[in-house]
Amino acid sequence: MSLPDKFERAFGRYAITNLSIYIVIGQVFVLLGTMFNLIDPNLFILWPVLVTHGQWWRLLTFPFYLALPTGTFGPIFTAFALYMFYLMGGALEGYWGALRYNLFLLLGYALTVGAAFVTPGNAVTNLFLGASVFLAFAYLNPDFEFIVFFILPVKVKWLALLAWVGYGVSFFLGSWPVRLQILASVGNFLLFFAGDIFWGVRRGQRAVVRKARDLAEAGEPRHRCHVCGKTDLTNPELDFRYCSKCAGDQCYCPEHIQNHVHVVAPDEPAKT
Repeated sequence: MSLPDKFERAFGRYAITNLSIYIVIGQVFVLLGTMFNLIDPNLFILWPVLVTHGQWWRLLTFPFYLALPTGTFGPIFTAFALYMFYLMGGALEGYWGALRYNLFLLLGYALTVGAAFVTPGNAVTNLFLGASVFLAFAYLNPDFEFIVFFILPVKVKWLALLAWVGYGVSFFLGSWPVRLQILASVGNFLLFFAGDIFWGVRRGQRAVVRKARDLAEAGEPRHRCHVCGKTDLTNPELDFRYCSKCAGDQCYCPEHIQNHVHVVAPDEPAKT
């Protein structure tokens, strides 16, 4: 039994199944409370400096904060985002199992909190933590299609590519708190997929080398006349033969198989 299997067998019973739906329910509760002015959304934002002053509950509540987009289509996009998180989280749990999916979210949570306390005076949300779920889903299901604007089918790998580009731009142009949150999100992703990426690159390199070798071999003739240079590629109709009296494997076309100077070893006289 492998180490992951042993770990799963020992601690799997402690995993929370369907964790994504519980997170979505919590986020919906906070959104509705905010919309009806029953909840102050600022209480669900992680301010490390306030945590150090006794507001420890922010460590538990900030995963349930979801910023509501403004504009006419804000509620539609919010509902879509909640549904997609549930869909992608459920897919990851189905692929990994509940324990490993729990660990993925827990590790992302820990890295996010740790990065937040490096710059304690800045607010932190769960934006990049949710993005790590999207990146993981896209890596495992690159050909899954989204219907963008209910019209245009786009494979998730292209959306993930845009997300990575956005990460790069935000990292180089953003503030240090943003950079740290990006590093936390990317670190969570790499801790789970670095091995797969490394071996995938190695397999890809070997495949490229093998294909190049096959192409090179396919471009080389199997038979070449030692006298005139005709080959089985330039003259496939010819019957090439090898001379048993020549030193080495010397090939000749029908015209020269009986009419050539035999190739001899350097210490032997030439024969006709």
